Parts: sequence; structure tokens; C-alpha cells
Amino acid sequence: MKRNLCMMLSGILAGAMWLAPAVFAKPAEDAKIQNRLQDASAVFTEITNIPDRIPQDLLDKARCVIVMPSVLNAAFIVGADYGRGVMVCRSGEHHTGPWGAPAMYALEGGSFGFQIGGEATDFIFLVMNERGAQSLLHSKVKLGADASVAAGPVGRSAAADTDAYMRAEILTYSRARGVFAGVSLEGSTLRPDNRANRRLYDRAVTAAQIVQESEVSIPSAGETLVAELLKASPHLKS
Repeated sequence: MKRNLCMMLSGILAGAMWLAPAVFAKPAEDAKIQNRLQDASAVFTEITNIPDRIPQDLLDKARCVIVMPSVLNAAFIVGADYGRGVMVCRSGEHHTGPWGAPAMYALEGGSFGFQIGGEATDFIFLVMNERGAQSLLHSKVKLGADASVAAGPVGRSAAADTDAYMRAEILTYSRARGVFAGVSLEGSTLRPDNRANRRLYDRAVTAAQIVQESEVSIPSAGETLVAELLKASPHLKS
């Protein structure tokens, strides 16, 4: 009897030890996602409050904004990792309403020129039209191939109506070592981070359902970022 009891206790202990990593991993993963949203909010706020910032008329024309905080570029050199961030779009079928719920996204891809060197770089993407937004919501997008991309201009008085900027579906920016500038990210890819979206909203939900179909409410961790976007650009100006 004692032998059976010992065997039973051993089985319970083994099961608990097997489940423990999964039990503790979930809160840790949730915390990482919440931190990512908070970091994205901080990056966007800091960049919109510097003199050489994103031109206001471009921000007012953007359908979506993607923020990738603290991407480690050394990871891209060896192709072993990717950056993670968040996309927020204006609500409604054609993205013309107020800023909506955040969707988590991943950035993958090659070398970023002068940013290479192992330092963390922040990236901001402006999605400038409906076609660009739709492509990002439904598939993995290769910048420069599946969606046209250009390094965005900076400064309040920057010319934002040139042909290059008007044609681009996505404008890209980077901040490294305190320097904020447009940067070319052709060849990199953006895709929905489905695992993170599932963790954030506690159920399986696609980026399209989050952004376009209003399937979810804005989570508390994303409220600050959405509020900053509403403050910076309350209305779409086409």
C-alpha cells in the first residue's frame, strides 16, 4: 500500500513539474506583450515631440501606424530572430474613423545599413493607403515587392507631397543613437504576430478581425498608445 501511495505521489509530482513551465510561461509571455505595447507608446510619444519628426500632414493621411520598439539588428544579420511591435489602424471598413484596437506584428528581414552593429533601433511605419492596409491585414508582406515602400521625410516643413511619397504604400522611419530619420527597409517583411494576438485578447483572433471588424475592445495595455495617436492625429485627412 505504501509502495502504491509513493508511486501515486511520484506521478503527481512529476505531472506538476511538467506543467510548471507552462503555468509560469503564460504570465511571463503576457507581461512581454504588455511591455511591448507600453514601449511602443513611449517611442511614438517621444518621436512626435521632437523637432525633426514625422510631418504632420503625412501622419494625418496615414491609415495605420506600426511601431517596432527596440529591434536588435544583430539578429537580422544572422537571420535568427525578428522584431516585434504593434499596428494600430483607424477604425471602419476603409480606415477613416478613430484609431482602433492594436494588433501585434512581427518584422523580419535583412540588413539595415548604418543601423547594423548590435544596437537596438526603433522603427515606425506609416501605412498610407487602403491597399497597403489590406495587404498587411491578410498576409505576410515583403516590403518593396508586395507593398511599395519609401524612406519617410522628417521635419515639420519637409516636402511630403513628392511623387515618391505619394506613390508609396508604406513610409518607414528609424531611430538609433538618438537620431530619427527615414530609412529604407526593402526586402524586410511584416506579418501579423498571431501568437501574441491570441495571448493579448485571450482567444484566437486575426489581425483583420481586430482592426477592421471590431471584434475586440482596446485592452488596457494598449490604451495609452491609442490615446497618443488620437492626440497626435485625431482625424484622417485625405
